[in-house]
Order: sequence, then C-alpha cells, then structure tokens
Amino acid sequence: MAGRLIVGTDEAGRGPLAGPVVAAAVVLTRPQREILLDLGLRDSKKLSEARRESLFLSMSRLGVLWRAQAASPARIERMNILQASLWAMKRSVLALAVEADRVIVDGNRLIPGLPFDQRALPGADDIVPAVAAASVVAKVLRDRAMTALDRLYPQWGFARHKGYGTASHREALRRLGLCPIHRPSFCRKILP
Repeated sequence: MAGRLIVGTDEAGRGPLAGPVVAAAVVLTRPQREILLDLGLRDSKKLSEARRESLFLSMSRLGVLWRAQAASPARIERMNILQASLWAMKRSVLALAVEADRVIVDGNRLIPGLPFDQRALPGADDIVPAVAAASVVAKVLRDRAMTALDRLYPQWGFARHKGYGTASHREALRRLGLCPIHRPSFCRKILP
C-alpha cells in the first residue's frame, strides 16, 4: 500500500450510559506515522489519559489531517448505537475532503454509503497506525466533551467517569434520574 492514501477511522463512547459517541478519521504521512509510533501510538484503550493527551498534542504539532463527528444521545436513541457510530464515521471520513484509496474501519462492519474502498478490521486500532491515531483523537475529544458537560450536570460526575456505568454513576442515576445527555435505552435496567 506504499504511496496510497489510507484513512483510518474509529470511535469512542459506544458503551457509556450518557454522552455522545465520537468518531474520528485520520490520514498519516509516513514521517508522521514513524514519529507517532516512536512516541507510543497505539489503541487509545491501552493508553493513559495523560498519554492520549500528549499524543493528541503531538498530532497537532505534526499537522496530522483529521476530522471528527459526534452523534448525540438523541441520535443514538433514534438510530441505535451501531448505526449512530457508523453515521459519525462516515461524516468524519467525508469531512477530510480527500480521495482515499482505502478506508480502514476498526470493527467488523463497513460504513454504508461511503464512496471509497473499505476494509473492516477488528482490532485495527492496535495494528494500523492511522486507526490508532483515530482512536486517540476520538477518545480525547469525547473525554473533553464529557468534562465540559460535567459543568452543566455536576451531580452525575461526568468528569470522573465520562458517562460509563461505574458504581458512582449508577448510584447517581438511581438517586437523581436521567439528565438530558443520558441515553434512556442504556439506562433502563438501572432505573427503578
């Protein structure tokens, strides 16, 4: 694939009880890829928050081309989480405004309606640098969004758990009920 334009795409936030799902699409040049790999680029789930933020800053300094799109909790409820994730991935890839030779999608589903050659690859975020970079971008942006949303809804503790179903989040749900950024279909089993 040398010399071909590869786009990597991934999402963050499919499992939480609250907040958006965020997808990112990334193109890496060979020098960018080598520098980022030397800095420890890999699947965002295997990196600390500090390491993800550092890599995100390095991508900015290197001029890495990326785009991201969030699917709101309302869209997730309307479409379902898989379709909302694929929608956000498609929007991210198209927003790059490049003619991709191939799009590598983390997971086992292709993106419907995308006008480029695609390959769905489970675990791509750990083996394809552009997908790993997309996973970092998506996770950093989603975590930042949840921290910002915590200022609007501090009682639920979103800055700490980022909307995931931790014990403290479940307790807050039982005590306070839903706020506007919760995903009602995800919370049904927790609420009385």
